[in-house]
Amino acid sequence: MPELFDEPLEDRVIEREAARQVDYTVKAETSPKRVRAYCGGVPVADSRRAQLLLESRHMPVYYFPAEDVRMDLLTPSGKTRDDPVKGKARFFGLRAGGREIRDAAWTFEDAPPGAPAIAGHIAFYWKTMDAWFEEDDEIFGHPRDPYHRVDVLNSSRHIEVVVLGEVVADTRRPRLLVETNIPPRWYIPKQDVRMDMLQPSPTSSQCPYKGRPVYWSVRVGDRLMHDVAWAYPYPIPECPKIENLVCFFDEQVDAVYVDGEKAPRPKTAWSRAPRITTVT
Repeated sequence: MPELFDEPLEDRVIEREAARQVDYTVKAETSPKRVRAYCGGVPVADSRRAQLLLESRHMPVYYFPAEDVRMDLLTPSGKTRDDPVKGKARFFGLRAGGREIRDAAWTFEDAPPGAPAIAGHIAFYWKTMDAWFEEDDEIFGHPRDPYHRVDVLNSSRHIEVVVLGEVVADTRRPRLLVETNIPPRWYIPKQDVRMDMLQPSPTSSQCPYKGRPVYWSVRVGDRLMHDVAWAYPYPIPECPKIENLVCFFDEQVDAVYVDGEKAPRPKTAWSRAPRITTVT
């Protein structure tokens, strides 16, 4: 099943709107949660004192004390990477539950002065694990940032979405999702969306704050704009108000109109030319 991004989230630099850029910061905080990571059904890491690394323009990453990691399952791979802030990273292969994964984990050594307190701790690429848990709740996508907020508001504003020259959504009963460091998103009832123009996509992704979305491509005539709309059929319990509502990438559609005015196009990690193909 294809995913929205190919690059591992731990290596990805996240683009934000220029107006929301902040000075670079990096810090590690001891998580109050019990954190576990499983590979092949094996608990590879299980800690009540994991460090949560919060770094500007990066997703949060858990770092586990080596004592809380099955180090017998890790083998140095020989790969290294220098980081001017965190030091030298040394990578490990992982063999667990019948799986063998190259460069699945890393640790920082020789940390420079002022580096966050993660030296000697072990981090794992999220998608090399089968499952992650905070306490007994499974989490998806990446660790939750404790300073991240999601609000969903009922609205009566007039929202129109134009794709490939056609109005594919027109509503006066949207819900506005406002999320930390993410452009506002309009979620629209399916009754107000031209669902006949939407084709299900096999693309997948995960969000720790909302859940697992499904994606659609929009077909207009013989043109197909891929993966431009999504919905959360079963959002996590903390975000129930967007259940089964449809949202579009403002960055890729022709335009989004709010009360008759064309909304500015945001600059985000999704700001790329839409993939449009010809279909028969």
